[in-house]
Amino acid sequence: MAAATKVIGSEPSECFQFQEPNTWICNTELQSDVVVEVGEISFHLHKSPLISRSGTLQKLINEATGDDDDEDGGGSKPCMVRLDDVPGGPDAFRLAAIFCYDVRMELNAGNVVPLRCAAEHLAMTEDYGEGNLVEQAEAFLSQVLGTWNDAVCALHACDAVLPDAEDLLIVPRCIDSLASKACADPTLFGWPMLEYYTAKSLEETVVWNGISTTGKPRSLGADWWYKQASSFRLPVYKRLISAVRSKGMSPENVAGSLMHYARRHLSGLRRHGDNSDGSSRGGAPGTTTAVLSDGDQRALLEEVVALLPAEKGVAPTRFLLGLLRTATVLHASAACRDALERRAGNQLEEAMLEDLLIPNTGYSAETLYDVDSAQRMLEQFMMTSTSAFAASPEITDEGQLVDAPSAELMPVSTVAKLVDGYLAEVGTDTNLKLSKFQTIAALVPDYARAIDDGLYRAIDIYLKAHPWLTDSEREQLCRLMNCQKLSLEACTHAAQNERLPLRVVVQVLFFEQLRLRTTVAGWFFVSDNADQGSSSDNCVLPRSTDDDDVEFAAGSETTDEDGSAAGRHVELSPAMSVEEVRQRVSELEEECSSMRQEIHKLGKPKSALSRLFGKLGLSERSSSRERRQQQQEPLPGASDKRRMSFGC
Repeated sequence: MAAATKVIGSEPSECFQFQEPNTWICNTELQSDVVVEVGEISFHLHKSPLISRSGTLQKLINEATGDDDDEDGGGSKPCMVRLDDVPGGPDAFRLAAIFCYDVRMELNAGNVVPLRCAAEHLAMTEDYGEGNLVEQAEAFLSQVLGTWNDAVCALHACDAVLPDAEDLLIVPRCIDSLASKACADPTLFGWPMLEYYTAKSLEETVVWNGISTTGKPRSLGADWWYKQASSFRLPVYKRLISAVRSKGMSPENVAGSLMHYARRHLSGLRRHGDNSDGSSRGGAPGTTTAVLSDGDQRALLEEVVALLPAEKGVAPTRFLLGLLRTATVLHASAACRDALERRAGNQLEEAMLEDLLIPNTGYSAETLYDVDSAQRMLEQFMMTSTSAFAASPEITDEGQLVDAPSAELMPVSTVAKLVDGYLAEVGTDTNLKLSKFQTIAALVPDYARAIDDGLYRAIDIYLKAHPWLTDSEREQLCRLMNCQKLSLEACTHAAQNERLPLRVVVQVLFFEQLRLRTTVAGWFFVSDNADQGSSSDNCVLPRSTDDDDVEFAAGSETTDEDGSAAGRHVELSPAMSVEEVRQRVSELEEECSSMRQEIHKLGKPKSALSRLFGKLGLSERSSSRERRQQQQEPLPGASDKRRMSFGC
């Protein structure tokens, strides 16, 4: 659909000519008898056509003519009239003067608004001639508001003639027209984007072997109006958003427009490369946007945050964290940053680690990243989480969680992994205090982590970056992780980690030894079932009731691809033989024995050692008894009772 135009007037347009410097002349048989100055432009015109159409010019010319008659005695010198406050300036007045002379001119969406305002200012109403300029411009303006592109053009033209366009209600009419079209279903009647489809079809025309084939029209999405709406000034855009909300537009669609507007005008979002919804970064391709000052961007960002719908999930977490990063750089108000932290915290499970690393910009900041902001978002998530596991769940004998729908645990588990990765990144900062690290790690409940490998990695990185920590502080830090929830790889690494406290290393070795013993017991149990014709691949391990042994949940925790625990049923690897398992158990016992000898060489009191090994179940007596029990263990085929008690 072509842009709306209207031709009025009958005389040839060559009557008006421009002459240097800054002069417009109307070439007729009569000499000019009035000079109208508008700004720096002079118009040499005639009194009769101007007086017959304009009440304002009639009054000014009569006043100027009376003054000139008093001064020169009725001479033939042209009278002078000055108009400095004409809406639209010289261009709008030239069109009004052309209308007075009935010269042909073309009305379009770009000039009808200033011409309508100029006609009102010059009092070119029906009182000064039928079909005057006010009526003509008003009729064409109604036609312009019937199409989307023309209404956008008209609203842009209002910027040059404020506040006259507001007084004449042109701005509200344009906004209401655009809001109605944005909320309507464009596929019903082919509007308001029929002209958009036509242009796109022409662009997608394919020429093959001399034959032109028109590209197939694409389906119209809900975001078709975002690009042109983002071109408005912030005050106008705010009114447009309020209008579409009042007409019932969905919060997701409103938020989508706000995100597009923010990406187009906030340079911080463009540099960071936020592309959370698949739209092109920095606005639409080929769009040139003037760079705003920091103050203007700060005001724009605060307005966008205030306009975002309150519903959860309408804006992606990546976009919210990008706004928070930009707000930090622009030093936005505390209320704006708090609102963004609450919004992002409510949906923190969707966040990416790179987006959570927000740099500190204050001069008094001690850490590289804004750790306090991340802590507040994590607290917000934990406070508003509606998971059924709001309290610590029941733990079974094997150290596993009670079965629960994965959908309930998924958000908390995802955030736990995110926090572990975040602590690993910020842990390299030497200025990060131990108390802050502990506080953030402790915010995640223990049940949220299926395994503690990520937390162990973060603790190890922190210990490496802070070698000056005392033994007491190291032990305090290591209490954050559960040694029973470390994988075999993590246990192997921890057993050789010199940065860990000795107590933690011994505890890790003990749990790894017990895990292997449990695996051996499970292998024999499965082997016995196979001998009896059972086809079961898994077995439930009994809990030891020996008073001399440590009574606790089996520390092994095998994980599948989803990271879920599988400690209740032990699945054996077909590649692992009995001899290999026994060999590994023997190696671990030798390591524990050598550690005891080294500890004794250090000269520590025997009572302290006894208490340490007693708590961990690694006393000399129990260790010797376990070796004897292993040597006396019968080969496969013995009674079920003795075979099940192996290693327990």
